[in-house]
Amino acid sequence: MKLDQEKALKHIQQVEEKAGEILTDRQEIIALDKRRNDDRVGMRALQKAGSNKTWITVGPLLLKMSSKTAEELLVKDQKECDIEINKIRSNLKIKVNELRDLELNPPVPGLMLQPMSHKEMSAIKQVLGS
Repeated sequence: MKLDQEKALKHIQQVEEKAGEILTDRQEIIALDKRRNDDRVGMRALQKAGSNKTWITVGPLLLKMSSKTAEELLVKDQKECDIEINKIRSNLKIKVNELRDLELNPPVPGLMLQPMSHKEMSAIKQVLGS
């Protein structure tokens, strides 16, 4: 009897840990998306200002630099955010399926779909006569 309770408790703990990881990843995606949007707003403000020098915050620092350098930094940060978001999203799919396995549910249908390659799309277009 005690062994069954320990096994059930361990199973519930695994489910809760996996669910916690999923929620943490989702919050991280939201934070990265907000940062990416802030970068977009900053680039737009730089383009509207049209000045040679600008003030920019880098972490806790406030720096004055050329507008071109500041825009390059924002573009680089935006690309890094995109890469990190895509990496987290792909890992999130795996974690969701692992959670569903722990809950003894079937995997989410269509969750692991991949986009068709250019070769596959051109083959379909040929078959359809486009």
